[in-house]
Amino acid sequence: VIITRFSPDRAGLTHGHHTASAILAKEAFEAAADPNRFPEQLTEVDTWQVRRVFWNTSEWFYRRSGQTFDPSDKFRIDVGAYNSQLGLSYTEISALSRSMHKSQGFGSTGRRGQVNEWLALIKGDMPTDDFMEGIDVSWSRVPGAEKLSELLRQADESFNHEHPAAIVPLLLEAYGELLKLDNVPWKFTKQDELEEIIRGCLGLYLEVVADDYSVTQGDSLSLKVELVNRSEVPVTWKAISIQTPEHRKLWSETLDVPLATNKIVTETQVVAINTTAPWSEPYWLEKEGTVGMYRVDDPLKIGQPENKPFLEAGFGIQIENQFISFSHLPVVYKRNDPVDGEVYRPLAYIPPVYANILDPVLILADNTPKTVRVNLSAGTENVSGTARILMPEGWQAEPAEIPFSFTQKGASQLVEISVTPPKKASQGELMVEMEVEGETYNRSLQVIEYDHIPVQTLLPVAKARLNRLDIKKEGELIGYIMGAGDEIPSNLEQIGYQVDMLEEGDVANGDLTQYDAIVLGVRAYNTVGWLKFQQPKLLEYVKQGGTMVVQYNTSFRLVTDELAPYPLTLSRDRVTVEEAEVRMLAPKHPVLRSPNKITEADFEGWVQERGLYFPNEWDDAFTPILSSNDPGETPKDGGLLVAQYGEGWYVYSGYSWFRELPAGVPGAYRLFVNLISLGK
Repeated sequence: VIITRFSPDRAGLTHGHHTASAILAKEAFEAAADPNRFPEQLTEVDTWQVRRVFWNTSEWFYRRSGQTFDPSDKFRIDVGAYNSQLGLSYTEISALSRSMHKSQGFGSTGRRGQVNEWLALIKGDMPTDDFMEGIDVSWSRVPGAEKLSELLRQADESFNHEHPAAIVPLLLEAYGELLKLDNVPWKFTKQDELEEIIRGCLGLYLEVVADDYSVTQGDSLSLKVELVNRSEVPVTWKAISIQTPEHRKLWSETLDVPLATNKIVTETQVVAINTTAPWSEPYWLEKEGTVGMYRVDDPLKIGQPENKPFLEAGFGIQIENQFISFSHLPVVYKRNDPVDGEVYRPLAYIPPVYANILDPVLILADNTPKTVRVNLSAGTENVSGTARILMPEGWQAEPAEIPFSFTQKGASQLVEISVTPPKKASQGELMVEMEVEGETYNRSLQVIEYDHIPVQTLLPVAKARLNRLDIKKEGELIGYIMGAGDEIPSNLEQIGYQVDMLEEGDVANGDLTQYDAIVLGVRAYNTVGWLKFQQPKLLEYVKQGGTMVVQYNTSFRLVTDELAPYPLTLSRDRVTVEEAEVRMLAPKHPVLRSPNKITEADFEGWVQERGLYFPNEWDDAFTPILSSNDPGETPKDGGLLVAQYGEGWYVYSGYSWFRELPAGVPGAYRLFVNLISLGK
């Protein structure tokens, strides 16, 4: 059964990614059962006929399109059921899950009691009582699994949470039966699951901890092995192995060590890192992707949430008379944090030296040299070599070569590179290559660390984007009110503006007339509560001759409904195709003519999208400047609205400046400068 959250047939009622996911699910229903579709995949998998596809609909979808919701042809599920083992309703669990979606502000409060969800049939047959009706998920569909099924039933019925090890004999017998099965679908998945159940019932603790969180080729790594049998069942440690992703064994040993009840057994071993494995970065970032699509050459990796561990441990364990190999356990690093206590981190395989460019986008408004800072760092001890700065044609770097020598891992050397652009507009990339003992490395290193996810190590190519712009600007001093967070203040400083970050006291008590323009960051009216009280002061600044530029806000959870001096209504309208045509609705308007004349070329090279949450209704005082739309959709004219108010100018724009300026898009800079130059 496939359940989609959105309809494949209601384009326009939500954004394109939502609709596309449902369309793909509908197509997958047919494609998965067709041996003529993607035949190259059949070397690893077989065809499969999905029984039915549902759309998980609600009254909300119908109300948005002006239709009446009719539940009579829908299948109802009460998702508010209570799980007594967890002590939570499924709707409460759902809210906890949704609240982990930190980056989009999707925190939810749990609901209790009956909550109906409705399933509309898209493909397949409609069930009567159970949406899984007619689908056998039991062991009876597996030839030769009758005894296995009975043993698992007995273990389930006999389980005592106070004495979980009592069912281990039944589980071991079931494990032996599972091994006898042919390699049917799910066998190896169920084998892994059964091994974990056995380990859990025994309270069998198996761990290998490294003394460092990163290594490179040739390093020595000290490993500490720890085992504890927290049950009365006889358990013996028979073997240990440590292997790399390409199955190269760094340590393999046979043993015969009884594990007495609740007595810790430890061993240490130093291994030499010898591998041909790729660096430890997410597999979907190993190869450069295309617009909107990662490139993953190994189809077996697709869908995996993380990489496999760099080093895996395998424990050979004898439990009564059954030998089990507990394999694929990650070798980890852990430390004690004064606040959080035991903190784990995946072991990463990194280059011996890497370069982090502290100025990843360099914007030059003229041919005056600018400085790029490069931080060279050691990924291992005793590493030396030469870093080379590679420049596009017409650009110069001084120095072009930098020798380095590090004795300690983690040591770094900050280098300042003077970059001179050509006299005319030009784009390109600055790249850093480091040579060590005849080997060339070209990576930077970024660590992403949050409490709710494992530490992520990224190793992108060490490069910076270079842009010598053909740009003119008016004014010098900009006031900026940060919203949810963006990089536009530093982007404006790169082209010569002075930017003051404004807090509530600055707006309430300061002299705003000193600013050539005041810019509000993305989602400022969603995140900055004090704007509710200081909006009159900002609008008075406009009325007295100032220029105010407001970037996109979402249409919900606004701190004030008075976003502008004149009425406008935000919507969920967006343009997700970054190459979508942009039409000039007011080509003679000063915002398109001064100080930079805007042409179609200025909308080339945009990234990710054109914009989002465009207004769809506005007062006649506003002039819509641009129009754009995704393929097959109606024109969206509200992405850039400009109005005179008193002696000044008010601008509301849903175009994604917060993406385009950090990406160094020349035309975006030229047009944004025109926005803040209005009235000059």
